Amino acid sequence: MLFVKGLTKKYADQVVLHSLNLEVQSGEFVAIMGGSGSGKSTLLRCIALWERWNAGKFIYDGKELPPTWPTRWKLGKIFTYMHSSHLLLPQQTAFRNVLSGRYRHFSFWRMLLGGKPSEDEYMRAMDYLEKVGLLDQASKKVNTLSGGEAQRVAIARALCQGAKVLLIDDPISNLDPHSSEQIMRALQRLHLENQTTILLTTQNIELAERFCSRLIGLSKGHVAFDIRGRRLTLNEKQKI
Repeated sequence: MLFVKGLTKKYADQVVLHSLNLEVQSGEFVAIMGGSGSGKSTLLRCIALWERWNAGKFIYDGKELPPTWPTRWKLGKIFTYMHSSHLLLPQQTAFRNVLSGRYRHFSFWRMLLGGKPSEDEYMRAMDYLEKVGLLDQASKKVNTLSGGEAQRVAIARALCQGAKVLLIDDPISNLDPHSSEQIMRALQRLHLENQTTILLTTQNIELAERFCSRLIGLSKGHVAFDIRGRRLTLNEKQKI
């Protein structure tokens, strides 16, 4: 479904990704792990088409995709890239933020005429708030929510948008252990119920082992390990 072939990324004279190869099947829940400078966030940004690369190919659904703005916009209904600042509207309610995920599906004329979301779209937003465990917070403004709750609102918005692939950069950084576990549990549930493909970066090995179906370790821009269906050995952990 998603292939990265020979991907090389440089910043000036520094090589961040070294001819990296990666294949992700539809419906996988993948944790990309590694320390600072390992290249994990750069890899995610390349897959999201937010970064140009120096060599290699990115193929999705059998088609090679160039890292250009028009391609990124075209795939915006399928791919959602979420970084640490999830760009919610702080003065709007959780419900309104999730509902805004449907605006990409509005036609030009519908937007021009001030078209409003349909009843089905309203219910879709409520359904996804329920899926991330925030139905009781729907009417609260985002700036009154905790960091973990705001992160779950952003996930609900991405799914309401219709995303089939979620690319999430370090969703549990700077969160307390309880909030971190809630985020990972919500993602696992969405992955299992919706068959959503999820790639996330993290340095939290314990939670990645508990909730993700596949663990990929990066070290200095190289794949150090690629594990399915088990925890990491001590030797594997030391590689990252």
